[in-house]
Amino acid sequence: MKPRYDMLWKGMIEEVIEDLLLFVDPEISKELDLEKGFQFLDKELAALKPEPTLPSSPKVVDKLVRIFLREGGERWMLLHLEVQGGKKTKKFPGRMFEYYVRLSSKYNKPIAAIAILTGPSGRNMLATFEHRCLWTKVRYDYKTICIADYPDETLAASNNPFAIVMMVAKDALLKPIGAKEQHDNILLKRKILMVKLLKQKMAILGERKTEAILTFLNNYVTFKNPETNRKFMLKTDEIFEKKNTMGIFEQLAEIKFEEGIEKGRAQEKEQSVRLLLENTKLSVEEIAKKVGVSITLVRKIKKQSSSK
Repeated sequence: MKPRYDMLWKGMIEEVIEDLLLFVDPEISKELDLEKGFQFLDKELAALKPEPTLPSSPKVVDKLVRIFLREGGERWMLLHLEVQGGKKTKKFPGRMFEYYVRLSSKYNKPIAAIAILTGPSGRNMLATFEHRCLWTKVRYDYKTICIADYPDETLAASNNPFAIVMMVAKDALLKPIGAKEQHDNILLKRKILMVKLLKQKMAILGERKTEAILTFLNNYVTFKNPETNRKFMLKTDEIFEKKNTMGIFEQLAEIKFEEGIEKGRAQEKEQSVRLLLENTKLSVEEIAKKVGVSITLVRKIKKQSSSK
């Protein structure tokens, strides 16, 4: 999973965490007090990483959420979420179990886990970790959501925002055969259908979630040709009957730029410039001012993108 996908999934989960839980179990509010909100403990989860000396896997997104239980006053539980992409890996169930052990040891609270499987091998991923030694046996079961298991018709018929997020993620599995023009044409039709579906369900989803899913759609599944992306943006404006809806797409570039400031890396600024060039109608001068780089650099990046 590319770093951009990592950032998008983390942001998307925070927007639709309640919808995700209701997607898993429509009756879950009988057990959980969803009205009390959610607390994301990503830093705490990072500190419990099974292999702290190694960099994070580029194919896994980790989330830890504190949720209040319906009964017991201030009693709460922990939800461990993983978004797993890439190919099937034998180490994944063990990783899920090790997080459970560490979380249980530190917090001594009820723990539930969900693995969202976005890769092409999701159907083959285990939802169980088992270990045996002589007469001793350990078994750990967790919930899995394999996006490839859900037909588009079922997801499109649902009014749950997470169902639409899954439809977007499924687009990343499309592998059209042929030149990049053919690939982009197929993907363009698919993404426009998604935008129309979002427009249709906007009254149910709400403006904030609609915009968040649009951002996810625009950046999670990308075109090979920047010009196709501009066509998609214009069509999005037309469907939503707005002169300019690109403010929602600029958010991602802003986040990327803020991360670049914190890390002090020039490459993050360059990535922010590329995102603004591809996803907004800002001029070269406006982008240079917004990101804090020279106009010459923006023009250079624009020329490189056009030549691809």
